[in-house]
Amino acid sequence: MRDVKKNVCNVVFLFLVFGLTVYGVFKGEDITEVFSIMKHADPMYLFLGILCVIFFIWGESVIIYYLMRTLSIRLKKRTCFLFSSIGFFFSCITPSASGGQPMQIYYMRKKNIPIPVSTLVLMIVTITYKLVLVVIGVAVILFGQGFIREYLMHIRTVFYLGILLNVFCVGVMLILVFHPMFAKTIMMKSLRILEGLHFLKHKKERMLSLENSMELYNNTAAFFKEHVKVILYVFGITFLQRTALFLTTYFVYLAFGLSGKSIFDIVLLQAVISISVDMLPLPGGMGISEKLFLTIFVPVFGAKFLLPGMLLSRGLGYYAQLFISAAMTVVAQFTIKPQKS
Repeated sequence: MRDVKKNVCNVVFLFLVFGLTVYGVFKGEDITEVFSIMKHADPMYLFLGILCVIFFIWGESVIIYYLMRTLSIRLKKRTCFLFSSIGFFFSCITPSASGGQPMQIYYMRKKNIPIPVSTLVLMIVTITYKLVLVVIGVAVILFGQGFIREYLMHIRTVFYLGILLNVFCVGVMLILVFHPMFAKTIMMKSLRILEGLHFLKHKKERMLSLENSMELYNNTAAFFKEHVKVILYVFGITFLQRTALFLTTYFVYLAFGLSGKSIFDIVLLQAVISISVDMLPLPGGMGISEKLFLTIFVPVFGAKFLLPGMLLSRGLGYYAQLFISAAMTVVAQFTIKPQKS
């Protein structure tokens, strides 16, 4: 019953944020003109954008398939694609993308994949997924000061904050993975302090859960150390996967017959948006992503194509991803059945 209420709340929250976003985006705009411009976009380039979204979802399925094989678990590639779709769908509709991995673990369990194994695989996926954003963000700061001055001056504070939050998140995960005993000591002391201040009630189950978590991090550390080439391969796929999603905005740019801006600048600007909103507690960074797009893409799309460009870019990068992964999640519901051990 609690899960049902949680799902209902997530859906209500999603539609509330969506409604506020639509209101904020279209307030004071000539909607007829905006959609008239969108209708003249070249469908061939929009189709290429959709292919990029499919590649993005497929990319994670390749990583899951590869990691599972490394751990001697044989799965069909189409099953891994369904696992990937499930993750993206529930991540799209939950704050901070918090619902994706628990649902992936649930469906993997139906295939008799042990929870420690599925958790290990998804932990590696998460670390590399965020690490790509950190690498791009740090590279922009170190080598892209001209790029920042040209495009990001008005949102640089949000961009820097996004990098810091992602660095902090990756740093914490790596500490947990490579120094689990140090992390355990810190968390044990923190729990005792919170219990001493009566913010938390003392529960043995909480300590047991912490012990289990430490075992997971130990297993992850062992995997990292024993499979360095595998991790590098996963990082490479993840980089291509994220780049594919960023490319959708470039194809929207071409769909309007625009030219003059490099593919590198457009892809990097879209990456900046992802870095800035990745850690925010909003489904798909909804609301903030649109605002950032309308701020930093002015020199790229110009006043006439800016709003139509944002609608098509978000339509492909987020909503097409949502609907494609939703359709595959429905397929998974009917095709992934519990197996006898």
